[in-house]
Amino acid sequence: MNGKKVIEVINKIYEVLDKNKAYLTELDATIGDGDHGLNMSRGFSAVVEKLKDESGDNIGDVFKKTGMALVSNVGGASGPLYGTAFMKGAMAVNGKSDMGIQDFLNVLRSALDGVKQRGKGTEGEKTMIDALSPAVKAIEESINNGDDVVTVLKKAKDAALQGVEFTKTIVATKGRASYLGERSIGHQDAGATSCFYILETIYEEVKA
Repeated sequence: MNGKKVIEVINKIYEVLDKNKAYLTELDATIGDGDHGLNMSRGFSAVVEKLKDESGDNIGDVFKKTGMALVSNVGGASGPLYGTAFMKGAMAVNGKSDMGIQDFLNVLRSALDGVKQRGKGTEGEKTMIDALSPAVKAIEESINNGDDVVTVLKKAKDAALQGVEFTKTIVATKGRASYLGERSIGHQDAGATSCFYILETIYEEVKA
């Protein structure tokens, strides 16, 4: 995938998050601050604006600008976490004008490490990590199996969706949702859900 295509996919991610902002906000209102959907829509709207004159010659720059726009424009915990994910991911493809599936895996690994460090989080705490981490594992396994790119990305988004479902079964131990304790069981995490939407959009755009 070249840099221009990466920008197209990011623009599409904005459209998907904007379309689902009410649902994401509704999920977040149940156990969080109730602003995740609006924040993500606003953040990616700023990203689209920031990238509109970007050539795409350096995918690292595209991701870095994306991350910086998210940190500046997204409130709550999501801004720093998603911003960090993109900025850490940028380092894995800095100077590259084209991104293969192994590059994409490196981006997601770096993003996951960045989110864990920034949020001092890990798997099983009812956060976006519960969608991102299984997606990374699925990509690793799928590449090792010799699967084609579309299959790899399908397995990634399917694993992320399973992660979203998993968040319904566990107690939140991070952020505002953690105040609810056992009452957070039965509700899916909004951050994990937006992470799934991003991975699903990448799959749909590459498959098309």
